[in-house]
Amino acid sequence: MTLSIFLLALALMLIFEGIGPLLYPNRWQSLMLKLAQEDVKVIRQIGLVLIIAGLSLFLLFS
Repeated sequence: MTLSIFLLALALMLIFEGIGPLLYPNRWQSLMLKLAQEDVKVIRQIGLVLIIAGLSLFLLFS
């Protein structure tokens, strides 16, 4: 993987991460407050699911 591909992927991630707070700031803030109150185990499970989904998509399309 070249540096430019990595930077493009990072740029896309930042764009997608910014859509929620830009378009739905109140709902996004509410979601972040709820997430902050969740048990650490639940947050880790969410992270694991996101990593598995990302790796699956990466392997599927590479």
